[in-house]
Amino acid sequence: MLVLLLLILWPVAELFVAIKVAEAIGVLVTVLALIVSWPVGMWLLRAEGRAAWRRLSAAVAAGRPPAREAIDGALVLLGGVLLIVPGFISDAVGLCLLAPPTRALARAGIVRNFQSRLIVSATRFSRPPPAPYDVDSTAKDIDQSQLPG
Repeated sequence: MLVLLLLILWPVAELFVAIKVAEAIGVLVTVLALIVSWPVGMWLLRAEGRAAWRRLSAAVAAGRPPAREAIDGALVLLGGVLLIVPGFISDAVGLCLLAPPTRALARAGIVRNFQSRLIVSATRFSRPPPAPYDVDSTAKDIDQSQLPG
């Protein structure tokens, strides 16, 4: 439900911001800014993507788990895609994901969220099964010496 709401509200917010920017700086400059963001996004995606790929390769070559590098690569990809999509809000979020300091903050949030979800799901399945319940009251106490083995 939240995703559906986001898919509806995001374009409305982008349109609202574009109209307000056009009122402030003019329609021609606004359209030009939206058009220029696409090649800039492609260039930044290539540059940051190559750097993320190099870090991922170095981590694998060093024999350490590349979790941080993989998350960085995914965030770089998402940031580049958001820069290619027209809109000022998506451009701002995309630039934040491509900038290393803000990408580190996003990565920390993702890791924290993933760890908490992992802990919740792991503890959910590690509970002991409930004790059997004798619905018909047929249980009998027996002497331990009568048990086999």
